[in-house]
Amino acid sequence: MNTALLPALFDSHCHLDLPELWQDWPLHWQQAKAVGVRSCLIPAVQQSSWLQLLAFKQQQREFQIALGIHPWWAKAHSLQALTELEHLLAQHSEQICAVGEIGLDFAIAPDTFAMQQQLFAAQLALAVQHQKPVILHHRKSMVQLLAEIKRQKFKEGGILHAFSGSPEQGQAFLDLGFKLGIGGTISYERSQKTQNAVRRLPLTSFVLETDAPAMPLAGFQGQNNTPKQLALVFQHFCSLRPETPEEIADILWQNTMQSLQLKA
Repeated sequence: MNTALLPALFDSHCHLDLPELWQDWPLHWQQAKAVGVRSCLIPAVQQSSWLQLLAFKQQQREFQIALGIHPWWAKAHSLQALTELEHLLAQHSEQICAVGEIGLDFAIAPDTFAMQQQLFAAQLALAVQHQKPVILHHRKSMVQLLAEIKRQKFKEGGILHAFSGSPEQGQAFLDLGFKLGIGGTISYERSQKTQNAVRRLPLTSFVLETDAPAMPLAGFQGQNNTPKQLALVFQHFCSLRPETPEEIADILWQNTMQSLQLKA
């Protein structure tokens, strides 16, 4: 198949560096490119992966990276880790397009909440300082995320990863300059609320993602997700929209470049 004829897709959230994918990343990327995926963002989840991702980016220019501490790993870190993040943002600004994956997850152990909140506030402040967008993780925490973003007068925008809410919830983040990350969730019949948001909100609201190796599509439960599945996410997304696939692909690409402050 001539890949030049395929819609150009950008996976805005793919954990290619996690063990489930990393060993075979060239194969996964070859398969993704064969179905039209032209670029992807790899967001870090913990401090130990920052230098590895930075070195990867310096060798593989078609990828983008974000550095940060994911709330699931909050308990394993302290605020001291952010001294290194600040240094990397200052020294390698051109290679690091966003701060992420950061955020709040109030569906995990409550004894992590205090450190989650401290790390999120401090990482958001670093994004303000270095004028970087952020990649936001959320579960049961939209209200708290919005409150901190407003408190810090954060203006750089970014992506609300794994959006699964109502149009009204999505609009609250759109109003603050964010795009909504849409992945395999929309392939499930139970995701009526998210499907409705995709139908009702403007096309300029969205970016696509796989969250590989997590968040498999319906029919692929129990399997590692991979970046090639973005083509299926795109198909499901197109089924919910009135525009042509060509127009949708073009706008989604522009949305992703805008949200990550990347130049064409």
